Amino acid sequence: MIVPVEEPERTPKASRRLLWVVAALPRDTAPVPLGKRELCGLRLVVFIGADEDMTAAAQALRDDPKARRVFTENKAEAYERFKKLFADRPEPLELTTPDTLPAAVHLVPVPGTDVGGWADELRQRFPKAQKVDVLDPARIAAQMTTTPPPCPPSGER
Repeated sequence: MIVPVEEPERTPKASRRLLWVVAALPRDTAPVPLGKRELCGLRLVVFIGADEDMTAAAQALRDDPKARRVFTENKAEAYERFKKLFADRPEPLELTTPDTLPAAVHLVPVPGTDVGGWADELRQRFPKAQKVDVLDPARIAAQMTTTPPPCPPSGER
């Protein structure tokens, strides 16, 4: 004999969508010396000949909405970093003095910034800049034979 059985009501399954929550990184654009910081994320570098022009550019960039962090490096600081980078190569060290290296403003962009477009804008905005470079660690890492350690979301190690 067949007896009808009442099936329990099915509850709908929860959605399987993943929600990614990205904590907004704080904007702190007061210019600070680069010092011993190691920047590892996407960034722009504005190379400017004179320390005074670099300082003026850094102050102007603190109000740029595309900047998340602003770091400065005067000519003497650039020379100290250069000496560490080329410590095992005497020829470049002999040919270089602090006056031959430019001062620089290092900019960490707000996420989602078109850094190529921003670089073009900065070239127009700062005609005294010798060069504006976009440093993309992913592109650089792709050309390396070793894998660099991961870079935290802050862009600094």
